[in-house]
Amino acid sequence: MVSGNQEPVKPTLHYIFDPLCGWCYGAAPLVEAARAVPGLTVAFHGGGMMTGSNRRQITPEWRGYVLPHDRRIEQLSGQPFGDAYVNGLLNDTTAMMDSEPPITAILAAEALAGKGLDMLQRVQRAHYVDGLRIADLPVLVTLAQELGMDGTAFQAEYAQQARAATQQHIDASRALLAQVGGQGFPTFVLDDGSGKLSVIDIGGFLGQPAKLQAQLGGICDAQGCSL
Repeated sequence: MVSGNQEPVKPTLHYIFDPLCGWCYGAAPLVEAARAVPGLTVAFHGGGMMTGSNRRQITPEWRGYVLPHDRRIEQLSGQPFGDAYVNGLLNDTTAMMDSEPPITAILAAEALAGKGLDMLQRVQRAHYVDGLRIADLPVLVTLAQELGMDGTAFQAEYAQQARAATQQHIDASRALLAQVGGQGFPTFVLDDGSGKLSVIDIGGFLGQPAKLQAQLGGICDAQGCSL
């Protein structure tokens, strides 16, 4: 409730994700729905699922492992998995899956143009639909240009956000995940404006972004925000 000269509450939906997480790709329409809720800020937190020693080269075994999960994600969310991914990238045993470069690109896009979430959506589509190597800088530069950013400026900002800055972001994201007791990626956490953090179970919203948007819109109305 807002009265007198009090500042209105400013609810924030914290989205903890990884760009190489299939379920996060499945949740992408939910993120877009949340972004359309008036008065709600959506903050992103890249968790670095496949970084350092957890980076993975694509193998036939990996393809066999992920495909059943991808089919399940597609069934529940309606998100498409392109032929260039299924029969192209997943058969390319020279490709390395590394979450760090796309997270750096997302941070760079946010710093440069306030387009971090747009970049996340684009790198997810590039991976799961277009079958592109989103760990490769030239690919990321092209995606940034598609979003209207200058390629040279993006590369300069990418260099600023790389390595230490990206690792600090990943560390903070993992700390938030641990703080709220999240079970992995994706995790949606609502701050009602008072600092109270509540995890939102998105299982019932997959494939139904309008349903999530309606719930968040009801929560984040003129009276404030609470679950």
